[in-house]
Amino acid sequence: MHEDNNAAAKRPVAPMWLLVLVTLSGTMAMHIFVPALPIAGAALGAAPAGMQQTITLYVLGLALGQLVYGPLSDTLGRRPTLLVGLGLYLSASVLALCAPSLQWLVVARLLQALGGAAGITLGRAIVRDTSAPDRVTKDLALLNLLTLVGPGLAPVVGAYLADHFGWRAIYLFLVGMGCIMLGCAWRLLPETHVLRRPLAVKAIALDYRRLLEQPSFVAFMLGGACSSTALYPYLATSSYIVHEQLGLPISDVGWFAASTIVGASLGTLATRRLAGRLPNAYFLYAGAGLGLAMATLLLLVQLMGSLTAPWLLAITITMTFGAGLASPAALSSALSCTPGLVGAAAGLYGFGQMAMGAIGTQLVGYGSVPAVACAVTQMCITGLALASYRFAATRQQSTLV
Repeated sequence: MHEDNNAAAKRPVAPMWLLVLVTLSGTMAMHIFVPALPIAGAALGAAPAGMQQTITLYVLGLALGQLVYGPLSDTLGRRPTLLVGLGLYLSASVLALCAPSLQWLVVARLLQALGGAAGITLGRAIVRDTSAPDRVTKDLALLNLLTLVGPGLAPVVGAYLADHFGWRAIYLFLVGMGCIMLGCAWRLLPETHVLRRPLAVKAIALDYRRLLEQPSFVAFMLGGACSSTALYPYLATSSYIVHEQLGLPISDVGWFAASTIVGASLGTLATRRLAGRLPNAYFLYAGAGLGLAMATLLLLVQLMGSLTAPWLLAITITMTFGAGLASPAALSSALSCTPGLVGAAAGLYGFGQMAMGAIGTQLVGYGSVPAVACAVTQMCITGLALASYRFAATRQQSTLV
């Protein structure tokens, strides 16, 4: 008991509010700009497909960054690695604020995402470093809950700023947020990773290779990535559907984007309540099936000329409910395939999620009608999720035999 007390006394303390702020900042910068896409596109003389590149490359930057910051912080420490990432995030936000063209803005967004990935990766790592063993799960759950609500509210903030002050006000807000994060991290955040290790790039690459050679893991990772990012095509097109097609004001776009958090939260809650009573396969098939059904319904309603605000909200909330059902089950199934490589598996899984999100936001840019492009892309993604889950189940059955 005395040793436990000494260990607790020596454990560094990091403010939870600061960890929440740096963690949600990465995804917040992606969602907050969605409502302003038509306004920014008109100001910069860019087509919708070009503006959607600012979302696609941002998601891609988050994907790549998550593969790098974890191993880097194991070598250099959490504090210096996070400070470098936050510095890049702030600098890129300033570049985006001053962007005179679409090309400038796209590059700035990519750099902003590479910086924001540090907050996502290291915020959670610092919680694991600083929390007592009996508090780790609770603290991570709190962090995940708050970071789930944050991106859901971000489009509301973005819509308000864009509608009242113009699209550049969003980046002024992000510059201020970046200054606060960097200053507070510099003054308040101690180094939390004591046991450093050499940067073994070859060993990390071998771990990733071993994971990619496991068909069940790859199938669950691909299915989970599809399930959790099926809403990305909607986020990339919602401003055009809501503002240009349905004729609603820009200030309403944020609420339509935030509706995704309602379905995802309810689905996740249902999975948490029923997990253990039902096999994971129930959640996987039900979630992906709901997603495919809602994407098909969206396409049919649009082609019939009957798409309205209530229809769009109902379809979106039901689809994201399916994503909430399937995503936790897919993650747990993927990690259970690799008991000796949980850390690497979690990083690769996160990369897969963001990479699939980037693909989804890229594909919607090829359609001339945003609602049709969104529905078709979602049908492909959720259909691929169902096929992946089926393949994983077949591989597990053959292994048992």
